[in-house]
Amino acid sequence: MNNISSSDVIFFVCAGLLMILLLFGFIIFFIFSYRHKQKDYNLLQEQKQKIDAQKIELEQTLSDLKDTQAQLIQSEKMASLGELTAGIAHEIQNPLNFVNNFSDINQELVKELVIELRKPIAERNVPQEESILNDIKENEAKINQHGKRADAIVKNMLQHSRKNTGIKEPTDINALCDEYLRLSYHGLRAKDKTFNAALETSFDDSIGKIKIIPQEVGRSILNLLTNAFYATNEKKKTAGENFLPTVRVSTRKLKNLIEIRVEDNGNGVPDSVINKIFQPFFTTKPPGQGTGLGLSLSYDIIKSHGGELKVETKQGEGTTFIIILPL
Repeated sequence: MNNISSSDVIFFVCAGLLMILLLFGFIIFFIFSYRHKQKDYNLLQEQKQKIDAQKIELEQTLSDLKDTQAQLIQSEKMASLGELTAGIAHEIQNPLNFVNNFSDINQELVKELVIELRKPIAERNVPQEESILNDIKENEAKINQHGKRADAIVKNMLQHSRKNTGIKEPTDINALCDEYLRLSYHGLRAKDKTFNAALETSFDDSIGKIKIIPQEVGRSILNLLTNAFYATNEKKKTAGENFLPTVRVSTRKLKNLIEIRVEDNGNGVPDSVINKIFQPFFTTKPPGQGTGLGLSLSYDIIKSHGGELKVETKQGEGTTFIIILPL
């Protein structure tokens, strides 16, 4: 049996101690690493909880914003409906006034005729009776004419305001522009009796009917006209008595396209905001006078028809909105 020297014993002892130290160091490192990872995990869990809470908060905020946007869009549509209603009331009132007036006149004429007819034959004035009968006949024709006019207004507006099916249908774009021009003007006149403006039209009869969703395109035209009248009215406040607010609507055929122009002689759009006017909720009107959705909705409607909505403006001279639609 070999003898183990003291130096060998010392070597093995040192080697054993070194192994123990290495093992102990490894255990310490493992424990430290585990605790560090556990700390990181706990931190990540806290951050995840915060992120989840923020996500829920953001989702709620987004939901609230969508609800607010829907309410604002509905508010914009209701404002347009209010202007249309006021315009329709004025348009219907005009022929109804004629109907009522001629009806009253006819009642008086009938009374006169009855008096004449009750007289003895020798005292009756036959030429006067014939004149009264002719007046009654003419008045009845006028009553019929204006009654049909009122009926046509109601039918047209029911056509434009009925539930939107999203289906395009052949529409007389000239008649649509002319109708909404007068309705928009009279709607504003119902709010402000002192407001007056010159209405000008120039329609291309060669266009005929085009396939559009009339309720949607009509709303776009109404929004542009409302802005045009507003711009001219604002300029009137500072331009003096010699200034005549003027709004012009024109159409023309361009090969396979049609162009609708809504022009005003207001103050124009400042260069600093011209690139923002079609953005949702952007408005140059004072608080409470606009939601900033009219032009944005008009832009989206025209785009959905495969068309384009553009603007041209000159500071101090006026603005022209141009709708381009495919035939």
